[in-house]
Amino acid sequence: MLEVIIPALIIATSIALAWPLGRYMRWAMDPAGPGTGRLSFERVAVGVLGPKAEHTQHWKRYCLSMLSFNLLMFVFVYLVLTTQQWLPLNPENKGPLEPSLAFNTAASFTSNTNLQHYSGEVSLSYFSQLFALMWLQFVSAATGIAAVTALSRGLAGHAQLGNFYQDLTRATTLVLLPLATIWAVLMVLLGMPMTLEGAAVATTLEGATQTIARGPVAAFVAIKQLGTNGGGFFGPNSTHPFENPTFWTNVLSNVAILLIPMATVWMFGRITHRLRHAGVLFGVMLTLYLCFVACASLLESQPTAAFDGLPVASAMNLEGKELRFGPTAGATWAVSTTATSNGSVNAMHDSLNPLTGLLPMAGMWLNVVFGGVGVGLINLLIFVITAVFLAGMMVGRTPEYLTRKVETKEMKLALIALLAHPLFILGGTAVFAATPWGTETLNNPGSHGLSEIIYEFSSAAANNGSGFEGLGDNTVPWNVSTGLIMLLGRFIPIIAPLAIVGSLAAKRATPETAGTFRTDTLLFGVVLMGAVLIVGALLFLPLAMLGPIAEQLSIR
Repeated sequence: MLEVIIPALIIATSIALAWPLGRYMRWAMDPAGPGTGRLSFERVAVGVLGPKAEHTQHWKRYCLSMLSFNLLMFVFVYLVLTTQQWLPLNPENKGPLEPSLAFNTAASFTSNTNLQHYSGEVSLSYFSQLFALMWLQFVSAATGIAAVTALSRGLAGHAQLGNFYQDLTRATTLVLLPLATIWAVLMVLLGMPMTLEGAAVATTLEGATQTIARGPVAAFVAIKQLGTNGGGFFGPNSTHPFENPTFWTNVLSNVAILLIPMATVWMFGRITHRLRHAGVLFGVMLTLYLCFVACASLLESQPTAAFDGLPVASAMNLEGKELRFGPTAGATWAVSTTATSNGSVNAMHDSLNPLTGLLPMAGMWLNVVFGGVGVGLINLLIFVITAVFLAGMMVGRTPEYLTRKVETKEMKLALIALLAHPLFILGGTAVFAATPWGTETLNNPGSHGLSEIIYEFSSAAANNGSGFEGLGDNTVPWNVSTGLIMLLGRFIPIIAPLAIVGSLAAKRATPETAGTFRTDTLLFGVVLMGAVLIVGALLFLPLAMLGPIAEQLSIR
């Protein structure tokens, strides 16, 4: 019974909270429309940055501000990680990170990916965890919320998309900080550690000495989940009992992963004054998500081939799972974390049954099922533009989206964003599967080993951050290649849609007529779903056949 209750409780709670949060986010992010008014707290940004934080921006200047700020974030965090031995809050005297690992980590947290080629409790000081990585978990997530807010304004018909620095301040202080504070307090009350003291030293019943790592875990975990960051304070992430001590922390973490991505859809609908259209987008995302959860839970309820011939062979696959929660809790988390670009884990993905392991990969390949904070909806809008264009061509009309004509320029930009994602995954997989850079870091042969390489590049390109593991990925080739892919995979899918929106906003609105292809109907939802699945299958089905599906067939 628990196997059904956990997913149902998580999904129902997330959906129920997303609606009011979406209303609140619309107030917080776009209080009076672009270019009008300024809340008192925004004076801080204006005081620090001057006029650049006060005036509204065209899409090009908005993107330039976003890139400049993220570059500064990257440089700052890289310097902290390579000099942490001289910085405060280092009670265990941690040394600097190796340069390629520091590059990968700075790129990872700047891009809201949080792919970790290190163990936090082993490699990082408290200063690095709090003032470099946790700070980035706020502002990198706020960057995504700012981007989707600007995109929403453009689709509402505004040529000026707002001001990036104001939007960043609003997202950080009005959305993420209050929610993270609430979640951190709840986590502490449920038994999660929150201390700046060093590791505890204990004596076991056998008389041995044991060192127990601890730290400001609750604050770190709260924003890691709410910001779809996913980076663990400890190496084992949310499988560690200090990061996920009870049944209720498990539920709260799952709800936090889904909450803001779901609410962002309703915020988009309110800013554009298209709640019915937002409802169609939400329905497409939710349908895909529910199918993934149902399939993963069913597949993981089957026995694992690792126990074939043993007395426990007929039991559910509990290998790599937290026994308190059962297999469906791990399967649900695996789908949620990859559907939302979160990347945290409460089960070993390397231990999933082969076809179960395919579903987290599919979530990252499609990259539109709620997705990361803000950018998940942006990714889906690329498919929306594609679906509108295809539907218009089929009926012989010039395609239109929200009263603006979709023409060649917009489709070229959409294709850049659409094809960049598979290029990074397929290209990286091909190079590392054919060279010692990848083959010498594998712990498993054959299809499973290939799945590990596929998963790593899928996680980097989708800004997810989870890992299949079983892979020795802390090498210079892995660190540099995935670091570059994380940065490109983060900013190309943001810049191209903002350019599309800037182009659409500059056009005259076209009156809707009886011949207009409406985007707030069930028919459009079916067309959009078809576009997502067909494009996804064409691009990634060969990888699925060579990896998880081939592994499944080999054990039968």
